[in-house]
Amino acid sequence: MAKKPHDSDVAFVKALAELLNDNELTELEVKRDYGEDDSLTVRVSRQVNAVMTAAAPVAAAPAPAPAAAASPAAASPAPAAAAPVDDPAQHPGALTSPMVGTAYLQPEPGTASFVSVGDKVTEGQTVLIIEAMKTMNQIAAPWGGTVKRILVEDGSPVEFGAPLMIIE
Repeated sequence: MAKKPHDSDVAFVKALAELLNDNELTELEVKRDYGEDDSLTVRVSRQVNAVMTAAAPVAAAPAPAPAAAASPAAASPAPAAAAPVDDPAQHPGALTSPMVGTAYLQPEPGTASFVSVGDKVTEGQTVLIIEAMKTMNQIAAPWGGTVKRILVEDGSPVEFGAPLMIIE
């Protein structure tokens, strides 16, 4: 606390708060190094209301509903299928984001995706990239299996711990 605050720090924190809100993130942490033994670490976070978390299942709910309406006899399996849609992060095969950033499904714009639904992947195989602070971080499959679902769109912002895809 004996360090003299830099004049730009207040503007920097305000800019981080705006970035947090503009990209609908819940948490953002940045470290600024000014020199030897002089740095600033800022963590900006906000509480997510239950209304925001309820919005995701509402958007996903219409997909299972027509299937249940098409076959009334299969009404008991429909609730079981709805459970993974409600919270993919709880799925045992969920690959979650190790950082906050922007997810890219392709190595470069206009090229083929790293993986598609139905592809077999091996442990350590790159399945997507997350750009964080202008650094491209390759995200590898933590285990081998088949890609069942891809839960992010190319170029979409992701948060730490957000489910990216399901690999079974």
